Amino acid sequence: MEAPFANRQMAARLLAQQLLHLRRLPGVVLAVPRGALPMGTVIARALDWPLDVVLTKKLGHPHNPEFAIGAVSEQGYVLSPNVAVPGAWLTERVAAIQAELKTRRQAYQGLRPPQPLNGRPVVVVDDGAATGHTLLATITLVRQQRPQRIIVAVPVASPEALRRLQAAADEVVCLLAPLDFRAVGQYYQDFSEVTDEEALAVFSPAQHPAS
Repeated sequence: MEAPFANRQMAARLLAQQLLHLRRLPGVVLAVPRGALPMGTVIARALDWPLDVVLTKKLGHPHNPEFAIGAVSEQGYVLSPNVAVPGAWLTERVAAIQAELKTRRQAYQGLRPPQPLNGRPVVVVDDGAATGHTLLATITLVRQQRPQRIIVAVPVASPEALRRLQAAADEVVCLLAPLDFRAVGQYYQDFSEVTDEEALAVFSPAQHPAS
């Protein structure tokens, strides 16, 4: 069976149609790098909202960095329940990750500050959700900035991930949640990696002449 989405841009156009009820609100589109950046451009244009990037990184256990015990954003962090780590280590590690995220933001947007989210509706867009864990951490971290509401937009998700996202977000727009879900990429005819150059081009002045 042919994949339902030709590419990320097509999927984004279909998502945008489901989000047009938000158009008159003063919101922000947050794209998860790098895969969702081209999608965020499409949705932001459709809603006439500014586009920003939502930067988060896994927080690994001090004795096993591959074991995630939380996540860090530019503004804060979340820690899994019942996890005990030394306070000094946590403070140092969070600061190091936030410095890395700051460098990544500057690579995307130069010195332009992040869009303020307080009191505004926010659409968080990604190209798919297999487990949903990354988006769940993102929702929690974005919620710390007190947006008016959080809408998650994904073209495809596993049924389990969709249930998790619906429990965490205020609204979820998901086009497909197949029972036989195996991987996000199987639902795209073209799921090639978004390069650094393509990601950087999303925030070029030519793309955002008014900003």
